[in-house]
Amino acid sequence: MTRIGVIVGSTRPGRRGAAVGRWVEDLASRHAAVTAGQASVEVIDLAEQGLPLLDEPVPAMFGDYRNPHTHRWAAVISSFDAFVFVTPEYNHSVAAALKNAIDFLYAEWGDKAAGLVSYGVHGGTRAVDHLRLILAEVRAVVVPTQVALSVFTEFDFTGFDPTDPTAAGVLSPSEDQEHTLSTMLTEIAAWSRALRSMRPAAPHGRPDVFAGPEPVPATGSTS
Repeated sequence: MTRIGVIVGSTRPGRRGAAVGRWVEDLASRHAAVTAGQASVEVIDLAEQGLPLLDEPVPAMFGDYRNPHTHRWAAVISSFDAFVFVTPEYNHSVAAALKNAIDFLYAEWGDKAAGLVSYGVHGGTRAVDHLRLILAEVRAVVVPTQVALSVFTEFDFTGFDPTDPTAAGVLSPSEDQEHTLSTMLTEIAAWSRALRSMRPAAPHGRPDVFAGPEPVPATGSTS
């Protein structure tokens, strides 16, 4: 079974990301791959992970994690086969909490399919541009279809104070957005199956990307 984690990438009080994450989870739970028992979906809320600013002394690429919170985070991400990243757009890029969470790990992201769902004044598309580059560096494979939710057209602010910048509104995506998300989930399920063989298991469940080359037999020796 393909386990899909929906990562809510904002931790701001009053954020809209939690509602977007629930929408993705709800629609995914009705997707054919999930109802057929071929996939499952679960929300991973960064606000509940308790990650500090990156405090690992060794770069994540080497897999030498020292802190308990890093090991816990690595175990969470290792348990999933694919991801949907839900990201707002902050100052032309992703939220700092999401970038920080990605930077904590390396091998755990590798050779796993990822879909991108963004939201914001411009649909979050500029954040997605950055997120694609970040995920490519940790060897995640982003599927082609993406979902971009405009605050102006996909959220209902009826009954909210229009002058209140903290008003979250109510997420009300169109049928077209639901169709796009369904297409993206289909791609994630298919690509995840194709990528599975590229993820050799290490003793602790992480891809053993730093096992080093095979030893070279000595030459000119006698047995």
